[in-house]
Amino acid sequence: MKKFVYASLLLLLAAKASSQKVESIYFNLYTDSLKKVVHNYINVDGKLSNGKYAPLDSKQIILSSSYGKWEGNDLIIDPSYKQDSVVVTAVLKGDASVTKTVTIYMKRNLAPERLKTEQEVLDRLSRPRKKS
Repeated sequence: MKKFVYASLLLLLAAKASSQKVESIYFNLYTDSLKKVVHNYINVDGKLSNGKYAPLDSKQIILSSSYGKWEGNDLIIDPSYKQDSVVVTAVLKGDASVTKTVTIYMKRNLAPERLKTEQEVLDRLSRPRKKS
């Protein structure tokens, strides 16, 4: 029984020693601005001690912002928000000294897209096409 306990302990220590530590974190944003009401995915990457990068989610980091509601890595901005930007901060859960902050601007001049009515779609389909 003692051999089993020692072997398990040794295995756990070896696994812990081989795991890579996150040295720094970076924002890798898919867009240059946030939109209201939609889920804005905030992509955060961690630079590991071996020099490689790995994506981080809400299991490894704490995300906070000057405004909005978080669902995992998704930031949702209410349509009534009037400011031109949101400040987002990511903090590594295991080491609060590893942190990164970024200001992300809001998308401006969002004209609501008008969808064609059923009749407009049918009218277009029934028109003869021009030969090119």
